Amino acid sequence: MAEPESTVINARVKQKDPSKALVIAVTTRAIFNLEEEHKLYLEKGKEEYARHQQANQDKPLPLGTAFAFIQAAQYVNKMILESNPAEKDLFDILVLSNNSPESGVRIVNSANHYGLEISKFCFVSDEDSTQYLKSHSVKLFLSADRTDVCNALRRGVSSALIFQQEVQAPSTPLRVVFDGDAVLFSDETDRVFQEHGLEGAVQYERAMEAVPMGEGPLKAFAMHLGKMRKKFSQEKSPIRTYLVTARSGRDMGIRAIKTLREWGLAIDEAFFMDGAPKGPILTQIQPHIFFDDGLHNIQEARDMGVPSAWVP
Repeated sequence: MAEPESTVINARVKQKDPSKALVIAVTTRAIFNLEEEHKLYLEKGKEEYARHQQANQDKPLPLGTAFAFIQAAQYVNKMILESNPAEKDLFDILVLSNNSPESGVRIVNSANHYGLEISKFCFVSDEDSTQYLKSHSVKLFLSADRTDVCNALRRGVSSALIFQQEVQAPSTPLRVVFDGDAVLFSDETDRVFQEHGLEGAVQYERAMEAVPMGEGPLKAFAMHLGKMRKKFSQEKSPIRTYLVTARSGRDMGIRAIKTLREWGLAIDEAFFMDGAPKGPILTQIQPHIFFDDGLHNIQEARDMGVPSAWVP
């Protein structure tokens, strides 16, 4: 596979070993708020957009939804390296952009302005930039474009759609919330529920209690996150992970817990909501990112100011 048309290595940042690191690719519209610029691009075209970006190249872009998540990932790196300066199991952030290198100067300048440790900026002219994810060993891809996300998932890369929203940057440690079915786990029980209703799904779960659930689209990312978390005691960990699922703890929670145990994936806290709204719990947790496959849950979380990413 050819390299992206232009990959800018950020000399300000110590480069990571992609074979060891947890590589996260973010698009520019996920990490910065480019809604006005995107509107200009759609209405006036690529050339007008490029002119605007070049004219404003020294004006930092406002923050996007994924910004706080990336900043918290940097904090994790800092904590890991303080405890072991030779550690290679770190977050490695790269920006994947459909900007040309010329209009991308503003992106690089904005990242440097905010002190973001982004190792590479990949400016790709291809319509489908996700073809470059595997060559960069990307483990998680965050984009504000639904087609991008679906293409990445088809390529076997954990991926989620970021919605632009006002986000209050929460404090450290890094807090990540996963939904269960169709996110961490496969959608097998969801499919049973669609066909046979709640009672059928409960009976299915009881019958399958001893059988671990299949892998969901974000399992690989969660596993790598869990591996990094194990470098610290629970009290001192700069990473906290949560499972917030619509399952009931009484009827359908045991299989979820047994599956996590089988995978060796330790989760700090698990909430079995039995269909109740997730918003109040999420407000309490204040995650840097919340992954869910239900758009109604995403909307509720967004209404409460929780940075949310939809797994279609």
